[in-house]
Amino acid sequence: MGKNSIKQWPEDERPRERLLKFGPQGMSTAQLLAIILRMGSRDKSAIELAREILQKFGSLGEIEDASVAEFSDVKGIGSAKVAQIRAAFELGRRLMQSKGDAAVHEPSFKNSRAVYEYYRPRFYGMKKEKVICALLDTKNKVFKEIPVSDGILNSSLVHPREVFRYAIKEAAAAVIIIHNHPSGDPNPSRDDIEITKRLVETGRLVGINVLDHIIISDGKYLSLLEKGYIS
Repeated sequence: MGKNSIKQWPEDERPRERLLKFGPQGMSTAQLLAIILRMGSRDKSAIELAREILQKFGSLGEIEDASVAEFSDVKGIGSAKVAQIRAAFELGRRLMQSKGDAAVHEPSFKNSRAVYEYYRPRFYGMKKEKVICALLDTKNKVFKEIPVSDGILNSSLVHPREVFRYAIKEAAAAVIIIHNHPSGDPNPSRDDIEITKRLVETGRLVGINVLDHIIISDGKYLSLLEKGYIS
């Protein structure tokens, strides 16, 4: 047991005891990570290890993406602790996805923020771009979702005929396009803008409105309607 063992701390200052007594909301990221690590090393407490990991990687996103080899640079972090950290991230991802799956059936959207909040769990943790086309009825309720593509969004992957073939078949009154930017930057690329314009033009021809194109990134989103790309 290291000289800085958390077991030697006053009970109310120990991360695990604080969480059970006061809840996780007021705890620091280092304290929560220390609970996941459970134990420190011979020379460091669990919270000292947690702080060293945070200092090395800089953010939770970088920790999630780190390889086992990158963790090996932190003395006291072996394969067992790496597995514990990865398991915690995966549980968080599954929780986000389950909340999305459990959301109200046939949601009705009043604004772009509502679209973002509903679809955000679907894209959590994705490392590549994915495009979803939501089909809406005359009351702006989603009654079906069509996966359009997986991969980099460009004109060869997202073609108006692929989107409107299903929209026409299902007699949709309108559609909303949703896709993610794993880079963390929700600003539209040239392809994003060009594809949106083509979809809007095709929608006018077939009588199905494109209400919006929402780009979701890490905790942020952008509406191409609100930015003036859809009139």
